Amino acid sequence: MEHNIKKVTILLLSIAGTAAIIVSSTTALPSSPLHSIMAQQQQQQNVVQSSSSSSINPLTSPSSSSPSSPSSSFANVFKRVENSVVQITSTRSDPNQVTIINGVPATGRSTALGSGFVYDNQGHIITNHHVIDGATTADVTFTDGNTYSAKVIGKDPDADIAVLQITDNFSEEKVIPLPIANSSNIRTAEPVVAIGNPFGLSGTITTGIVSAQGRLLPNPDTGFSIPNGIQTDAAINPGNSGGPLLNMQGQVVGMNTAILSGTGGFSGLGFAIPSNIIIRIVPTLIQKGSYDHPWLGISGGSMTADVAQSAGLPVNYKGVVVSSIQSGSPADKAGLKGTTRDIIGPNTHIGDIITAIDGRTVKRIDDIINYIEMHKSVGSNVKLTINRNGQTKDLNAVLQARPSSIVAQ
Repeated sequence: MEHNIKKVTILLLSIAGTAAIIVSSTTALPSSPLHSIMAQQQQQQNVVQSSSSSSINPLTSPSSSSPSSPSSSFANVFKRVENSVVQITSTRSDPNQVTIINGVPATGRSTALGSGFVYDNQGHIITNHHVIDGATTADVTFTDGNTYSAKVIGKDPDADIAVLQITDNFSEEKVIPLPIANSSNIRTAEPVVAIGNPFGLSGTITTGIVSAQGRLLPNPDTGFSIPNGIQTDAAINPGNSGGPLLNMQGQVVGMNTAILSGTGGFSGLGFAIPSNIIIRIVPTLIQKGSYDHPWLGISGGSMTADVAQSAGLPVNYKGVVVSSIQSGSPADKAGLKGTTRDIIGPNTHIGDIITAIDGRTVKRIDDIINYIEMHKSVGSNVKLTINRNGQTKDLNAVLQARPSSIVAQ
């Protein structure tokens, strides 16, 4: 059986045969690859419940009346949430496996193993898209060993999020939805807990801290990136994909999805999709089955001293140099210009330098992607402040839905 973890030079955690994606994703798929790694809610309530989860039972924080040791706190978190984390097993066609039945070749099947967590009392389960990619149904197993059939009702390959709904009668199951926290409130160095089914070992807990925030996670399946990723040193392995990353109140702050590794094994660099993206996307997946991401259509990089010097700008000038523009994209229609090179000769002509979007200063391409993803929708207008040949001007673009895939973004 493969354990699904996404693999992307950052690996997505899936295991082939024991599947893993590297980044890496963390699902365990019998024959799926590890995915390697691959953009607000501000001062609002710490726990956010989606409109479709009105029956969610928020977990109360551990009592602060008497201090407890870190180990007992971790134990309390696990005790509270263990019945809300599930193992997901999906089966899909595998063209690389052919079985001969009565002399007739038939496409083989492969099994993917990953994790997930309870979203609401209606039987909705959240997991990574790469855990169920290619499947329409899956089995959901709770910690008590009870297994239920579920169907895939929504998926978003770009954000690597999928929603399942249990189709069997689960009235006897003690379904406890996990509360989802506002991930913008987490702090670097804050302790976190990862729970899932690495290598099929159900109910496994690992602990660590938030090592960094705001990581851009490239998704090799689509060519786009997942913004605001959470980096953690809590051990994540194939089979962990889709499982929750929790704060010490037992609230979901992210969904484990990938690792960065040169060997395919955990090396202290794990990544999770932030809960604010889950909050934004999942209700639409439940309602419509898919989610349209707003798209500008550029690729670019940060300013360097060499680029600034060649453009006649101060050495520490900040902005995003536009490298290329997708034909027919909002950026193309707005008149943005990319970097070009003479057909004959070594001369390179620097493209527009984006210094702000809707009045917000940008320094990296991540800033643009994060802002658009978390604050804009398809059809929204954005104002791009650019430097073109030493002159500052504003361009207006109307965001479109992303294409299904693109070579690079």
